[in-house]
Amino acid sequence: MTTTLYGISNCDTIKKAKKWLETNNINYQFHDFRKDGLSRQWLEQTEAKLGWETLLNKRGTTYRQLDEQTKTNMTRDTALDIMADSPAIIKRPVLSHNASLYVGFKSDDYEEIFNHE
Repeated sequence: MTTTLYGISNCDTIKKAKKWLETNNINYQFHDFRKDGLSRQWLEQTEAKLGWETLLNKRGTTYRQLDEQTKTNMTRDTALDIMADSPAIIKRPVLSHNASLYVGFKSDDYEEIFNHE
C-alpha cells in the first residue's frame, strides 16, 4: 500500500490532512510541490484521471489574480500550463492511495477511503 499526499506544506488543509493521517497511524509520504517540484508528467497523468476542472482551485488567491480573459477562456492546456508554473493553484491536497486519486480533505471522506481496506 502506497499513500502519498501532494500539496504545499504551509497550506492549512494540508496540515489538517497530515494530522488526520498521523492520528490514524497511516504511513504516507508528503510531496511538497514547492520543495520537491512538479513534473509535467505527474500533472498530465493526474489531470487525465481527475480532470483539470477538479484540479484547478478557483477559490484561492492565485486563481483570483489571473486576468479575466484567462479565466474566461480557460482550457485544459491553459490550465495545465498555469498549474505547472504556479502549483499553488492546484486544489489541495491531492491524495494518491492504492492507485486511486482524491482531491481535497474531509475527515469523513478519509474515513471511508482508509476503512475500505
